[in-house]
Amino acid sequence: MRTIEPVIAHAQDSALGHAAGSGLAGGGDAFVVRDLVYGHIAGKDRLARLYRPAGVGPFPAVVLVHGGAWNNKDRTDGQSTALDLCNAGILVLSLDFRNAPEAPYPASLQDINLGIRWLKAHAKDLGTSPDRIGLYGTSSGGHQVLVSALRAEDPRYCAHTLAEAPDTDAKVSFVIAGWGVLYPWDRYNMAKAQGKAVMLKSHHTFFGESEAAHVEATPALILERGEKVHLPPAMQFQGDKDEWTSVAQAERLGAAWRARGGQMDVGIYEGERHTFLNEHPAAPNSVKALAAIIAFVKKHAG
Repeated sequence: MRTIEPVIAHAQDSALGHAAGSGLAGGGDAFVVRDLVYGHIAGKDRLARLYRPAGVGPFPAVVLVHGGAWNNKDRTDGQSTALDLCNAGILVLSLDFRNAPEAPYPASLQDINLGIRWLKAHAKDLGTSPDRIGLYGTSSGGHQVLVSALRAEDPRYCAHTLAEAPDTDAKVSFVIAGWGVLYPWDRYNMAKAQGKAVMLKSHHTFFGESEAAHVEATPALILERGEKVHLPPAMQFQGDKDEWTSVAQAERLGAAWRARGGQMDVGIYEGERHTFLNEHPAAPNSVKALAAIIAFVKKHAG
């Protein structure tokens, strides 16, 4: 396992540490934030940022998948939430993966699949256990964690080998999507109708311009088509004023998940728009959403 120098070593020694609070899990006053190399993909080391709570563990854990319309952002996105989860005693591994300008779908899903398997293989050393690991993603990351969870054993997504643990799978104990892009083709058509050229380019770069690729990777349609899937306990949350996903679409996904025998909680926050928790973490609905995330993780992996 290759590590980079700690980004944050002691809560009291950094502004980010003060933002995260003191008195962290296990009664200690320190936690560690460190960048790790989880894979060498397409000629490059790929980094993940580990947020490890203070204390002994094993801790519940989430693999965090950032948003950015499948084309932008990196492992530092959502750091406020990652620190809050760490403060609550939850280990976070936030992944860098190939965004679409580097490689289109399904490259990012392949990298995420490897990141899950890598964390499971190194769980004991990092402070968790394989049966306590789940996924959390926002926006396009919310879309990708749902697809990753459902298709944990899809050969296309399992393309990267993990030499130290070749038999480890990418099944997770839970999955959480925040303001996920639940119906990519619908969002494509909304962006087209609104003349949003940048958003259209993001879709084209990731999926191509055809409807077929968008539909193939739509979580609710995967379920409704009757594909063989893994169905961990799931949560989807968003605002009722979300620009890209309607309440009806969120409820349709929840119904499809439950119809296949799984569990999905759907949380709707009045007045909130896309990215609300990341942009306004101290707002009342953001505080409620964070508390719901923590409770869900601890219920299914605590």
